[in-house]
Amino acid sequence: MAQNKKQKYAIEANNLTKKYGNLTAVDNISFQVRKNEIFGFLGPNGAGKTTTINMLIGLSNITSGSRRVNNQTAKEKIQQSIGVVPSESNLYPELTGFENLCFAASLYGINKKTREKRAAELLQQFDLSPAAERKFGAYSKGMKRKLTLAAGIIHRPQILFLDEPTTGVDVKSARQIRRLIAELNQNGSTIFLTTHYIEEAERLCDRVAFLVNGKIKHLDTTAKLLNDAQEGEILEFLTDTDALQKKNKIKKKLAGYEVEFSANKIKIYLKKELAIKQFIDLFSELGIEIYEAKLLKPTLEDVFVKITDIDLEEMQNNQEEGEI
Repeated sequence: MAQNKKQKYAIEANNLTKKYGNLTAVDNISFQVRKNEIFGFLGPNGAGKTTTINMLIGLSNITSGSRRVNNQTAKEKIQQSIGVVPSESNLYPELTGFENLCFAASLYGINKKTREKRAAELLQQFDLSPAAERKFGAYSKGMKRKLTLAAGIIHRPQILFLDEPTTGVDVKSARQIRRLIAELNQNGSTIFLTTHYIEEAERLCDRVAFLVNGKIKHLDTTAKLLNDAQEGEILEFLTDTDALQKKNKIKKKLAGYEVEFSANKIKIYLKKELAIKQFIDLFSELGIEIYEAKLLKPTLEDVFVKITDIDLEEMQNNQEEGEI
């Protein structure tokens, strides 16, 4: 009975903690990832997303707690059944795309004939065949991310760890990478995905965990988070002034409401329908002119902001600075 219970999870984390001296990067987190699901780890730069992956796959020592991946605890056993796509490419700039894939396959003991065939298949699948003989260092960022993803799955892993797979790439490449992730999952792969793009998690993930300052603030299915959020509504106002300059006055006037600010946009979270006019009148009293008012249904981004109290614009602007 206990064996069956373990087998239904691809990944288990129990009270995982990672400390660097006095800094606690990951603080006593526990979760399970079911087989054949896409599990999203959402959070800002420095939240501990990459550190969590590194502990799970054995690249970083665990300060306390434990983990089990594909029912294994030993690093060597875990790495036999997983693929890893890091946030920064680990491929070789002096090798061609084809050579990089063949080298990655050789690390898993795949024979020459099989790895060359598999490399050619992946280059075609990822629309990289025309660049197969081009050196990796000359690839665009989007191409580099796609080849890094191809290298991570060349051995057909059961579990795939993706660390910020679409950060910094162009829109077309990001869309293609998301499609490829969905296809991998449909073909049976379990995927652990870290991202700060909430829309990406909403499109791809079965369940998500919100990670802030090394702690899980909330974990649930994407469907339930959105369903719960739909009980309320959001009023969004576009203004001609920087609303942040009058943030404190607005909050005082709207005591009892949850309010989110960004430059010339104000969002007010409602539990029931209220007349938009009363809010426009209030803004008028404060000398804020409203250009547009919308009644919206909450998205996963709204749920994230509400639970974590994190400014999404600031989070995305800071993401390129590095991750703990």
